Amino acid sequence: MSPPRLVLGSTSRYRADLLRRLCLEFEQRAPGTDETALPGEAPDARALRLAMAKAEACAQGLHNALVIGSDQVAELDGRMLDKPGTPELAREQLAASSGRSVQFHTALCLFDTRSGERHVHVDRTRVQFRVLGADEIARYVERERPLDCAGSFKCEGLGISLFERIDNEDPSALIGLPLIALARLLRTAGVALP
Repeated sequence: MSPPRLVLGSTSRYRADLLRRLCLEFEQRAPGTDETALPGEAPDARALRLAMAKAEACAQGLHNALVIGSDQVAELDGRMLDKPGTPELAREQLAASSGRSVQFHTALCLFDTRSGERHVHVDRTRVQFRVLGADEIARYVERERPLDCAGSFKCEGLGISLFERIDNEDPSALIGLPLIALARLLRTAGVALP
């Protein structure tokens, strides 16, 4: 049997850039998953549910594939911070995060279409924002336009200047795809890494 195809169930350029670090051939598919939170759903549960849903949606019709689904949910005081979509909402999110700690739940699902198995992991990263002035927030949003990022920043870019500290086990998780866990799950599924 030929080796399984590797499929990234995401059109995110950030996740694709991360996956390229593992030097594996892969294709991207759009999952088309409804990302609406369920009533009373905890942030980590939402991230995991959506990661599994994305992997399974992109696995449809594939018989020899490993499909990666990932989702990230930002949480401030128990409230979810979704992708802002507009500069106004991005500025509001950053102002609310100023001087505070925000938790990021980044879930990963590796769906093996050969066996139907789902291998999952949830990474938790705590970001301590420094106190931000309104002018700093406005300049940042204007320069980097983080409108498609949970929490309204790009830590791989200028967003790193907004923080005092990042506490996590996997620095790639905050960008959107925990590569340490993914490499482990891929090895479990028979992929030789490195």
